Amino acid sequence: MCEYCGCQSVAAIGELTREHDAVVALVSRVREARRDADVPRMAGLAREIARVLGPHTQVEELGLFPAMAVEFPGHIAALEAEHRTIEAVLDEAADTVPADPAWPGRLMDVLALLREHILKEQDGVFPAALATLSTEQWEAVEAARARAGAAAAAPPAA
Repeated sequence: MCEYCGCQSVAAIGELTREHDAVVALVSRVREARRDADVPRMAGLAREIARVLGPHTQVEELGLFPAMAVEFPGHIAALEAEHRTIEAVLDEAADTVPADPAWPGRLMDVLALLREHILKEQDGVFPAALATLSTEQWEAVEAARARAGAAAAAPPAA
């Protein structure tokens, strides 16, 4: 991924980028599972992707995006809408292997969207954040990370 602007030297952006890298690696494994027609494996990998994206999305939507929405409202709204689209397809595999024979195709389509989404964030949002966020806004991003990390570490609800 991008390394030209130095934004990854900011801890919050570095962590978001590492999560993107983890997701991209999982997407490669989904492609392999699709090639092998292994829908149960695809569903399991979709759950892994969702586990990475859950806290990641919280950091973006509760920390980074509100600060960026002031200057880039349309762009941020589009990214949030993409989050909902991606989550909806991943959620279909949250508890089981989806029975719908069209789900593997939807998953592959949404993973292509996810890849483009990641590029938009890394090549647009992250460098723009480096240039525009104040110290207080970066602190809000870090606070969102702390809350998301606590949520990710919490035991699942019964």
